[in-house]
Amino acid sequence: METKMSFRLPLILSTLLAVWSVGAAAETIKIGVTPGPHAQILEAVKPIAAKNGLDIQLIEFSDYVVPNAALDAGDIQANSFQNQPYLDNQKADRGYKIESVGLTVNFPIGVYSKKHKSWADIPDGGKVSIPNDPTNGGRVLLLLRDEGVIKLKDGVGFKPTVLDIAENPKKLKFVEVDAAQAPRALDDVDAAAINTNYATQAGLDPVKDPILREDPKGPYVNLIAVRTADKDKPWVKILVDSYHTPEVKEFVLTKFKGAVLPSW
Repeated sequence: METKMSFRLPLILSTLLAVWSVGAAAETIKIGVTPGPHAQILEAVKPIAAKNGLDIQLIEFSDYVVPNAALDAGDIQANSFQNQPYLDNQKADRGYKIESVGLTVNFPIGVYSKKHKSWADIPDGGKVSIPNDPTNGGRVLLLLRDEGVIKLKDGVGFKPTVLDIAENPKKLKFVEVDAAQAPRALDDVDAAAINTNYATQAGLDPVKDPILREDPKGPYVNLIAVRTADKDKPWVKILVDSYHTPEVKEFVLTKFKGAVLPSW
């Protein structure tokens, strides 16, 4: 009996160890993304993370509001769709306990037009649609300020609104729309500011098609966010390290040809 047990014990221990290892390697997290580049890049991250014991499931959201609510509520474990000014604004407004754990890519926002070939062709009193959230709408106003189209009040920071326009020589009419609906506004306005992910979904080329384009070196680098309570968990490091690999960088540069820029 003792001899049989001596053989069985290592076998039992090795079996338990194998089961434990499989369980440890099968940790699954849900990551919220917006359709388009964010989702496509995370698809490239998935096999790399899987090799390091992390199974990623992507949950797509069609707007910029729900992903942070879902993260804060624990419905997902991370999200990848936003920049720091937007996250700061959401935290200030809604009290979310979530934070950045790593930078991802930059999406220079562009201004597009179906009616005019260049910004110089926009008429006085023309209609320009901008995203209705403070961060992305502010990005567009800062872009227009930098191009000399408008002047803003002093001290507006990264989130100016149309109320902060101090001078508007062309008397442009700003129409605020949900970011996801911006491509549809193109038929009704002289120009529309459209985030890269929604532009690519609409078949626009974010490098060639804009009549104005944001400086890609600005503060609007995108990020991976998790709940503050989770930020030191081992899977977070695996996720960020899997994203920050040469393979993913090469995928971004090859796939998006300058429309999306790696930030690591």
